[in-house]
Amino acid sequence: MNKTNPTLIAIGDNCLDAYLTKGFVTVGGNALNVAVQWRRQGLNTRYFGALGPDEEAEIMFGAIEDVGLDRADIEIRPGSSAVTLLTDDAGERRFLLESLGVGENYVPSVERYEALRHADWVHLGTNSSERLVRRLVADDAPFSIDVSTRHFDLSLEGVPLVFASGPDDPAEPVEPLIARFRAAGARQVVITCGKRGSFYDNGSAVFSAGSVPVAVVDTCGAGDRFIASFVVSRLFENQSEQAALERAAAEAAETCTHLGGFPQPILAIPQWLLDKYDSVIRTAQRA
Repeated sequence: MNKTNPTLIAIGDNCLDAYLTKGFVTVGGNALNVAVQWRRQGLNTRYFGALGPDEEAEIMFGAIEDVGLDRADIEIRPGSSAVTLLTDDAGERRFLLESLGVGENYVPSVERYEALRHADWVHLGTNSSERLVRRLVADDAPFSIDVSTRHFDLSLEGVPLVFASGPDDPAEPVEPLIARFRAAGARQVVITCGKRGSFYDNGSAVFSAGSVPVAVVDTCGAGDRFIASFVVSRLFENQSEQAALERAAAEAAETCTHLGGFPQPILAIPQWLLDKYDSVIRTAQRA
């Protein structure tokens, strides 16, 4: 592929992350973060997802509109928006609550699905719908999916490009994991392994690149920026496998130098959010 300004759509998860020990909230989620990174590059980007009719959604909408994505592309569905409550002490994260909300296994409306079929590339976030994956494969749509650590929860037969988290221990070989993805039907595979670096199987050969050391502030969203960068540089700018991996690693590292998965206003945790999840927080504090 080689297109100056491709139409890119990210679809799926979003989340409001509340860092209890630090007292702030950030907006993120794999699919949303990927869309934001594409939009920040000035690319023709849309984000499809779902939020609940709640106060959390208003915070999400604020960040989404600030980066230039269209609020109208997001559906409001009965239920709650996704929220993660976590503590972060000396870089050690502890998740107290991971509520996926109405965006879990999100399947778009008929109109939005038609837009997916005509996009130049679609990225599916984590916790995607099996039904949506199979429809995109059947329609021969160009797309990727991030399975994170849930490697084989979904059928990957015929999926054009799979992103996954792999072992960061250099003593543990990555090739067997790549082979399992290929045996499961994935056509191409990218494995990100934290500080160890990344690996890319393009269907005929495996390439690798190291990570880029930086003074880490927050690792949230680094993998998502890696995905956004790799898709554009490899598939639309025709960069070599090696160059695409190295550029993605550099951009992912830059994301680690600021709070949140993308630059955004850092807001204090609203009191109403603390009140809403008071019992969860108290239970975790007693544990």
